[in-house]
Amino acid sequence: MPHNPHAPHPPHLMPAAAQPALAYEELATRLGRRGLLRIAAGLAAAGGSVAASAHPATAASGSSKVSAVSRPQRILQPGIGPVHGHHYLRATPDTVRWGYVPARDAEPVLRLRSGETLTVDAVSHEGLLEDQGRDPIAWFAEHGVRKDQVLKDAVALARDYTRTPRSFDTDGPHVVLGPVHVEGAEPGDVLKVETLSLLPRVPYGVISSRHGKGALASTRSGGAPDGITLDEVMPPVAEDGRATGSPEQYGNVSVFTPIRSRGADDHAILPLDGPGQVTFPLNPHMGLMGTAYAGATSLTDPLLNSIPPTLGGGNIDIRHLGEGSTFYLPVHAEGALFHTGDPHFAMGNGEVALTALEGSLRTTFRLTVCKPGSGDAPSVAFHYPFGETDDAWLPVGLSDPDGSGGSGGAAGQLSDLDTAMRRAVVNALDFLQSDLGITRPVAYAYLSAAADFEVSQVVDRTTGVHAVIRKRDFGR
Repeated sequence: MPHNPHAPHPPHLMPAAAQPALAYEELATRLGRRGLLRIAAGLAAAGGSVAASAHPATAASGSSKVSAVSRPQRILQPGIGPVHGHHYLRATPDTVRWGYVPARDAEPVLRLRSGETLTVDAVSHEGLLEDQGRDPIAWFAEHGVRKDQVLKDAVALARDYTRTPRSFDTDGPHVVLGPVHVEGAEPGDVLKVETLSLLPRVPYGVISSRHGKGALASTRSGGAPDGITLDEVMPPVAEDGRATGSPEQYGNVSVFTPIRSRGADDHAILPLDGPGQVTFPLNPHMGLMGTAYAGATSLTDPLLNSIPPTLGGGNIDIRHLGEGSTFYLPVHAEGALFHTGDPHFAMGNGEVALTALEGSLRTTFRLTVCKPGSGDAPSVAFHYPFGETDDAWLPVGLSDPDGSGGSGGAAGQLSDLDTAMRRAVVNALDFLQSDLGITRPVAYAYLSAAADFEVSQVVDRTTGVHAVIRKRDFGR
């Protein structure tokens, strides 16, 4: 039901919710901007327990999208600000898996009915990781961010997470929320994930490049990968301090990037070594959305590492999957066991340096179960992740979709992008033939003449390619 702005707030939230909205403004001023992040709906205090709760939806349950009518005027600490979903999931040491996704038999942290909406407080890993000192207050202070302007849930996770031991060299970086059990989902179904709103929780992000990772990384043996020389490796080989064994001495590069308003839009401001700056627009989206795919013997089984995407989705890193998009995921476990993380403020196709512009987001999804034969999901989605926007269909191809490590998929940056490309083409052909009724030769001709195939990312061990098929070409 719609949120009532005149309803009394829970007593334990009254002081924080009633405070003047100064913290966000002060930080924005400190970073040199006048306006604030614009993609939000009106302010309201969120209720609920520490981990998860039901919450009245700001948007009507039948709406496909939350309208962007105003900007959050504060940092979106847990429990503060707009919550658009029926359910609200906070990031706590008990509701996240740091660096790993849930297995098929994982215990859910929340249960909901098909078609209900869920708001999550997604936390970026940047500023929390071991090479940054695992102390977000101290790390962000080096960039002019006061203690009260750092997210409290990020601080608590860096300090209190003990579910699994952390190994910087082995574990994934992502703070993964969930899993969430969706009633009625069974293996063989599809989980339809609609992204309804994405609210930046802070007016700053981070872009990182780490040794041994990224498009221009050195090989495990220390040499240069095919196509470049050692002098062209990034970050430069001479700055590689991994031999020290101390992540803070690895020589990794993290670039603090504030967000500022330019006219009616918000832009990232990338500092330069000399005078001037580079600006680029925001494109908030979740990099990681998945259903439980693998069976595993432990919480840190390599098959559960959060870095490589799989047939369950996961760290898919497709920049088009922002507000108003739909992501269809094959279901491999009872309840689907949806999980999410890796919030992005912006990302270029390829994500070549290793990370996007990473920044924490409050994201609202609608989760709906689609049954075989219902016509509610593309046919390809029953066996492979598939994206959709208002303007396009997005068939996906992955180089190592089952996580087996074939074709070099387990060897860092050796995963074969050609394999991902071929699979994206096949999935696009299957979609055009099965769902739109186009003969396969004609569909192949169309893809060659009119569709775009984009590199999703080349840095997640398993590389990704997605097709962009324009709906208007088919009168849609």
